[in-house]
Amino acid sequence: MGITKRNEIFYLIKRVPIRYSPVEKRSFIWISLHTDSETVAHQKAPSAWQHYIEAWEARLAGDNDNAEIRFDAVKKLAAVRGFRYVDADNIADLPHNDLLDRVESVEEKKGTLDKLEAAAVLGGATLPEITVTRTLDIYWALAQDRTLGKSNDQLRRWRNPRIKAVTNFIGVVGDKEISEISGDDMLDFRQWWIDRMKAEGLTPNSANKDLLHLGDILKTVNKLKRLGLSLPLSDLTFKQGEPNQRPPFSKNWIKEKLLAPDALGRLNTQARCIVLGMVNTGYRPSEGCGLLPEHIKLEGDVPHISIEGVGRQLKSVHSRRVIPLAGVSLEAFQQCPEGFPRYRNSSSLSATVNKFLRENNLLQTSSHTLYGLRHAFEDRMLAAGIDERIRRDLFGHRLNRERYGKGATLEHLHQCVQSVAL
Repeated sequence: MGITKRNEIFYLIKRVPIRYSPVEKRSFIWISLHTDSETVAHQKAPSAWQHYIEAWEARLAGDNDNAEIRFDAVKKLAAVRGFRYVDADNIADLPHNDLLDRVESVEEKKGTLDKLEAAAVLGGATLPEITVTRTLDIYWALAQDRTLGKSNDQLRRWRNPRIKAVTNFIGVVGDKEISEISGDDMLDFRQWWIDRMKAEGLTPNSANKDLLHLGDILKTVNKLKRLGLSLPLSDLTFKQGEPNQRPPFSKNWIKEKLLAPDALGRLNTQARCIVLGMVNTGYRPSEGCGLLPEHIKLEGDVPHISIEGVGRQLKSVHSRRVIPLAGVSLEAFQQCPEGFPRYRNSSSLSATVNKFLRENNLLQTSSHTLYGLRHAFEDRMLAAGIDERIRRDLFGHRLNRERYGKGATLEHLHQCVQSVAL
């Protein structure tokens, strides 16, 4: 077994693996390498063998009772044979030569057609019906690249709004097959949101999230499963109103209320240290919760924390950064040098802190939340005249111009933070 020459043409002779015996009756196969050059034959042999392996794998999958797996297998087999899958309704519209090539490719020596091969290249496979519920199940597998690096809590918060969107849609329209979703169905769903916004005083943002998540799920499955459906998903979102701005705490409020002796004393230690750490770093609450012990550097000339995408996914590529520690934030991390394991894989911090601040009259207005400390830190840096690039680097924001050089040194960043630290 190996490469041999017959009638001036080299062939690859291989034993058929037992795995493929259900779909290949031959024990050995001769694969023409279409060359009289031994060097070229050795170069072509691996890909020729792989071509057969892929075809056998597709044929094995085609024996599956699952309609989706079977349909995918037929399309893959068509690709292995060098053809784009075309359904039976459109096969007759192909150029005459293309159609003949397809027919001849599935003809066996005894003049009979292999049913699976015919289904692959002549469009005989039936598009599996996929309900909206099933679409969501398929979507999770197809969208795995979007969840790489997310923590369990981040994954939960990513999945839940998509589950909600599908649940809401099914509640209005029913668990239809996605091939049957009509423009009227989408308009009915949109109208349901209009009625709900009026009744519950919701903003268009809530409706738009549902429409965008649902659209993304349907479009992703349609595209990556190559279903070829024309989905009525355009021009459905609502015009947004003015975005709600989360107000910053004033400098005096932070000093006189939040940093007053024992103001945060009844808040559990880790939650209190996250809050105080936020005062002079402006990190996002989730970034503080996710800090690991190795990200907290208290030794050396410049104590600092490093925001890393370890164990969790960062909000953007710009979020990776180093923030010097000063004032009450440095003291907080000296008290919690190992980070905050209680909140590392939990989303309960904001609810816990905001409830505490509200019940203890520590919110400057009813619109204020914990996040206002992040905005307050930026306001103090802006008032101090700190360079825009430094502010954006410290906050993990994108710079609206080309980045040149390495940026400010850690020592320089430390001076800037110290100048506004409380």
